[in-house]
Amino acid sequence: MTDKSGKDFNYQKLDEVIHSRIRLAIMSVLIGLEEAEFNFLKEKVKATDGNLSVHLRKLEDSGYISSKKEFIDRKPKTTYKLTAKGRKAFEAYIEQLEKIIGKK
Repeated sequence: MTDKSGKDFNYQKLDEVIHSRIRLAIMSVLIGLEEAEFNFLKEKVKATDGNLSVHLRKLEDSGYISSKKEFIDRKPKTTYKLTAKGRKAFEAYIEQLEKIIGKK
C-alpha cells in the first residue's frame, strides 16, 4: 500500500510495545515531562494500580522508561521518566502514524 506521495507504508511497522492504549498514553504523558510519579500517571492514564504497573514494567523492560524508587516519610514514591531510547521510539512511532494517515 502506498500513501499520496507514492511512498510505501506498513502499519505492521508500528512499535508493538508502544501500540497499546495505556502504554501509548504513558509515553504521551512522559514525552512532555522531566518525570512523573506513579499516582500522577495513574490519574492521567485512568488505569488501576495493577494494570498501570504491568504496562510500566513492559515499557521499562523495553528500555523506553526508567524508574526511581525512594521513601519519603516512610511512604514509597516511584517516579518514571522517558529514556533517550524511549524518546526515539516514540518519535519513530508518531512518524509512522503520520505516514499511515498521509501527513508525511
